[in-house]
Amino acid sequence: MAAGSATDTGNGGRLFAEYLAEKRPAIEAYLVRHAPAPLSDETHAGDDLSRYLYDPFARFTRSGGKRTRPALALLGCEAVGGDASCALSAAAAIEDFQSAALIHDDIADEGEMRRGQPCVHRTEGIGVAINVGDLGIVRTFGGVLEDESLDGTTKLRVLEEIAQMEQRTVEGQALDLGWARDERWDVTTGDYLTMATHKTAFYSAASPLSIGAICGGGTDAQVEALGSFGIDAGLAFQLQDDLLNLVGDAEAQGKDFRSDITEGKRTMIVCWALEHLAGAERDELLGILSSHATDASVLARAVELMEDAGAIDAVRSYAHGLARSAKASLKGVELAGDAHAVLESMADFFVERRG
Repeated sequence: MAAGSATDTGNGGRLFAEYLAEKRPAIEAYLVRHAPAPLSDETHAGDDLSRYLYDPFARFTRSGGKRTRPALALLGCEAVGGDASCALSAAAAIEDFQSAALIHDDIADEGEMRRGQPCVHRTEGIGVAINVGDLGIVRTFGGVLEDESLDGTTKLRVLEEIAQMEQRTVEGQALDLGWARDERWDVTTGDYLTMATHKTAFYSAASPLSIGAICGGGTDAQVEALGSFGIDAGLAFQLQDDLLNLVGDAEAQGKDFRSDITEGKRTMIVCWALEHLAGAERDELLGILSSHATDASVLARAVELMEDAGAIDAVRSYAHGLARSAKASLKGVELAGDAHAVLESMADFFVERRG
């Protein structure tokens, strides 16, 4: 685990960044070794299977990603005293689900680019892309079932957690897509937090940590504590994402800067602003959000309205409060090595990152 002592906590996310860098090579190597391939009894059309299914999935997986979620599975395993290698199949499963979710999200959002390359549905067509994404979902279970290092009981617990993670994620996505489809602007901050918890917090932090702890033989108390930590930290991660899109580094974000306004996303910032603005200002913000505006001055005006409502400061404060709550959930929980320090650093990393 990354260098540091239990008293060397936080460090503005430095320890966690070091942990990600340390674990990434092992994750990348495992993903390559265990990339999905045609089943062994396939004797016909093997080239076409690769062309229409396995190769596009492999290209997408190799195209990038920070591998944060699989690293969290390894961290959860090590935090309870387990060997990180025991969590690699689960880590890969979570990354496969991430790939599936992104491929399908890009179709739903009619996206053009992902990780600096054309989206899968742009290069392969919508039908093939949907099926390629489906392969990622299938592999979330297949890879774990094939892992001979895990006993049957552990596999069952891991698969149960994965199934719940996936269901919560699609529930959150249902709310996000449904609100947009029906042009709903009555979404409250509480509604948003429910959606973001389901869509992001579980699969971005809580579930990977819990699943890793299960692979490492953690106690029920350890698994529960790591999951609670992950819910708060994962939600803070999403809120910071929303903030960076509006008031982050425009040059670093490029064309995506303030795209949440153009797309009319129901973020907590938007919900807060609409709850606290009235009259002409509220109508003006609603008009911008509904118009799919791309003009920089119009987008800047939307941010100004949100700032006037106190939404930017309120959400930033809420995110930092979540980070503090995440750290508090680990108090008194016995964890191995420097896990406390790395996890506290993770909470800081999630709310202090700039990209």
